Amino acid sequence: MNSPVKNLGDMRERPLSSNVPLVLTIVVPCYNEEEVFPDCLLRLRQVLSQLRENGKISERSCLLFVDDGSRDQTWQLISAAHRRYDDVHGLKLSRNRGHQRALWAGLEHADSDITVSIDADLQDDIQVIGKMVDAYLSGKDIVYGVRENRDTDTVFKRNTALCFYKLMKILGVNQIENHADFRLLSARALKSLLSYTEENIYIRGLVPLVGFQTEQVFYSRGSRLAGESKYPLRKMLGLALEGITSLSITPLRIIAFTGFAISLLSFLTAIYALAEKILGSTVEGWTSVMIAIFFLGGIQMLSIGIIGEYIGKVYLEVKHRPKYIVDEYLQ
Repeated sequence: MNSPVKNLGDMRERPLSSNVPLVLTIVVPCYNEEEVFPDCLLRLRQVLSQLRENGKISERSCLLFVDDGSRDQTWQLISAAHRRYDDVHGLKLSRNRGHQRALWAGLEHADSDITVSIDADLQDDIQVIGKMVDAYLSGKDIVYGVRENRDTDTVFKRNTALCFYKLMKILGVNQIENHADFRLLSARALKSLLSYTEENIYIRGLVPLVGFQTEQVFYSRGSRLAGESKYPLRKMLGLALEGITSLSITPLRIIAFTGFAISLLSFLTAIYALAEKILGSTVEGWTSVMIAIFFLGGIQMLSIGIIGEYIGKVYLEVKHRPKYIVDEYLQ
């Protein structure tokens, strides 16, 4: 685990005027990606080759594929590519730990001037990696890849994504809309990001907390090269919950506000009931009582569930368990 970095804002890791080509690492998390891996490998190596020919990156630049406990032949394909190509490295986790932890593992093992992260399905436009490098050379430490449109998504996924970003904004989570995990980080930005030691990781929410100079590059999102999406609705909801509970306490404040509002309403209702009792016009009823019981019971159970989610996060944090365990590392 990287230790907190001090005085990172004083200077960049490498002066912009340096004539030495930059070392770039492209980190690619993989989970059961045997169908898409050959195309992914070919296209990303072409990007590295183009950037080398243009003199923007060093010959030492590489691809780092992170196998997140795949059950298919993904790791065997990564190992074969490593034996064949000097610029292909591999990191195998001991078991499946989820996309965010696999990406984190890759970022921790990247030893370069700049690091780009991208998903193996290559729905993100790899041609803008060159624009990201140019933005870094112009003085930016973080460059976000932002989707101009979501035409390749289903109507359901497009609308749920829109609701997701709106909800996260309402709850106070600072993130770039229509940006996933396609971004460039300078060496000091990466070190700063890795100084965050929490167990509950939501990288696209942590990166904006780092600060430094940023820029956005826009692109059209393409279709998946092959295979099936590794982010079904269940995982998307889990990621949203992870982001909300790890970066915002607004839900707890909503509970407090709701409790105050219900208490105030109950107080006013009690005054009304007492007045009706004094005037002798009370009518005994079953419906109103049952509605009140079920309403308050539902609010209480929901509140307990939200509080329990936060307590669970604290429980995981205090254990200080490793985010992942490396099974094999091919350098």
